[in-house]
Amino acid sequence: MLYKDLYKSTLLSDIIPFWEKNSMDTKDGGYFTCLDRNGKMYDTDKFIWLQGRQAWTFSMLYNNVDRNENWLKIAKHGIDFIVKHGMDKEGNFYFSTTKEGQPLVQPYNIFSDCFAAMAFSQYAIASGDEEIKKLAKQTYLNILKKKDNPKGVYEKSTNARPLKSFALPMILSNLVLELEGILDKEEVEKTIDFSVREVMEVFLDKKSGLIYEFVKPDGSHEDSYNGRLLNPGHGIEAMWFMIDIGVRRKDTKLIEKAADTILKILDYSWDQKHGGILYFMDAHGKPPQQLEWDQKLWWVHLEALVALSKAYEQTGREELKDWYEKVHKYTWSHFSDPENGEWFGYLNRQGEVLLDLKGGKWKGCFHVPRAMFQCWKAFENIESK
Repeated sequence: MLYKDLYKSTLLSDIIPFWEKNSMDTKDGGYFTCLDRNGKMYDTDKFIWLQGRQAWTFSMLYNNVDRNENWLKIAKHGIDFIVKHGMDKEGNFYFSTTKEGQPLVQPYNIFSDCFAAMAFSQYAIASGDEEIKKLAKQTYLNILKKKDNPKGVYEKSTNARPLKSFALPMILSNLVLELEGILDKEEVEKTIDFSVREVMEVFLDKKSGLIYEFVKPDGSHEDSYNGRLLNPGHGIEAMWFMIDIGVRRKDTKLIEKAADTILKILDYSWDQKHGGILYFMDAHGKPPQQLEWDQKLWWVHLEALVALSKAYEQTGREELKDWYEKVHKYTWSHFSDPENGEWFGYLNRQGEVLLDLKGGKWKGCFHVPRAMFQCWKAFENIESK
């Protein structure tokens, strides 16, 4: 089977039906994301960033794959819940709510906001809803206001050791392209310039070619747990955002630099003993702070497949194709669950299933379907050549 057919059929015949069948809360609205191996719900809490991610997924598929009215209905189901229960009076988005929508955890970072903005934007395109379009723009502007202090009053650190996080420019580089249709052209270009500069010149270390998770405000490195922290999946995911920007701007240098960075990160983070990509690493090879550092996670491997397929599509470099084959073999043989549908999320270092859930507090209807769609489209171009 051609890769494009594998990704397309898995998306449309396995992944999407799993969420259509198992995640809908028909009584209180929104989606259940805590689903066991078979898709049975085991916890009713609702996590706003996952509500946004699923509403985005179904809106995006409606806009790009098939104007399936059921997909639009499912997207609206999540949008309505987020609008009604997901935010406080200032327009900040809660982290989680009860099944009925009562707030449980305060808006302590901007990731819920980011995925709500993405969902609003895609849904507005799909439905033509002007109010939701306005809300998408308002949410985006609210995110920008908070970019220098994302946690606001919920920040725990004393600022005695100030570090800035890679997560913000990384997410903005994708978010701004998602919202391109509703933002001013000048705003789009300004945010892209900021993101590319931060990602490729500040967080990308010139010496090692690796992406650091945290740097000092002046861009230098600090010798501490956080200062040495590498999150290979984050770095690789950001590189396909950079490739998308490179394609949009016809910037072949940016595309080549992103491809080089993907290869550097994979060389450093591939587990030579058991295969797969390690979850967290220390840039100096010291013990990482995260106890789960050696787990193998679904999203890390899926983002690597997307990044490698896009990089190979744009450059045709054989080393990218070789790495794609290596990551593909590991990923599809360890995470996919053809028996019960969808993918496992968490493996131990040896590659055995650690938790057999299909969704929870961190895993929802997003990375798997998005990767299936992105790889399908990349291989459509590659295989047509």
